[in-house]
Amino acid sequence: MISMTLLYYVAAILFFAVSFFSFQDKRYSSALFWFSYGLIFLLGDFMPPALVGALVVLMALVAGFGGVIGGNYQTLELQQRLESVKRLGNRLFIPALMIPLLTVFSALVLLHIQGDGWSLLDPKNATLSALGLAAFFAVLAALYLTKEKPQQALKESSRLIEAIGWAFLLPQLLATLGLLFNQAGVGETVSKLTTLYLNLNHPLLAVACYAIGMALFTVIMGNAFAAFPVITAGIGIPLLVLQHGGDPAIMAAIGMFCGYCGTLLTPMAANFNIVPAALLELPDKNAVIKAQAPTALVLLGVNIILMYLLMF
Repeated sequence: MISMTLLYYVAAILFFAVSFFSFQDKRYSSALFWFSYGLIFLLGDFMPPALVGALVVLMALVAGFGGVIGGNYQTLELQQRLESVKRLGNRLFIPALMIPLLTVFSALVLLHIQGDGWSLLDPKNATLSALGLAAFFAVLAALYLTKEKPQQALKESSRLIEAIGWAFLLPQLLATLGLLFNQAGVGETVSKLTTLYLNLNHPLLAVACYAIGMALFTVIMGNAFAAFPVITAGIGIPLLVLQHGGDPAIMAAIGMFCGYCGTLLTPMAANFNIVPAALLELPDKNAVIKAQAPTALVLLGVNIILMYLLMF
């Protein structure tokens, strides 16, 4: 069965490869950072929580003191790259397009391949398992098209991960932070504040409050996954679902989309907004955010209208 555990092991191998390449370049602090991350993916289920926490603190210290340093990976000369692009043409996009198409196909069709006590995909995490399977076949397709060896795929993956740097961890850490906030009762406090100071008896006002809250909290936290448990527990479930009788599935789907509107607006979402500006060597580090802001605000307005029309 293609389970989340199997995908975690694959991720661990990838991070160990990044650590190995860093060690080869004598960037020992970077090697320690990526090795610790890989170790958590490989043995996280078997390690004491305190040890996992200590590794996370160690990684934060390494990153905080500037120890995560990108490598100098050799790339093809410009002329060679242009010749490769000319030879492959639009077939370059096939591996990228395979990922969403195979993910949908696997989640809808392959999910039903199962027998007595086994199944091809993990039924509890069908979409993520399907995404992992699709990524695997996309890599095979890329290797077939480019006639490269699997080692090159590992090196290119390492190059991209190191180009992103420590920000690669942000989505996972911020999602965990959102759960901690919710466990600490922040969602309940948000619920009390909104009901105390805002008159949300009309569904449209409650929808607007939830959608804007998702976007604003994502701006602060930098990730919609971190905002979702807090705002949904504080506003979504008590007001939209329980008080106004809204559909929770539509609320969750469009609510996450509202959070992504906030992702487009914040430097806290470093891996989406700051890293691309750095990779493109833009003179203004907030240029990506400025370009995305009008689209984000229009989308947020559309989401509020859609949620109001579809949810009740």
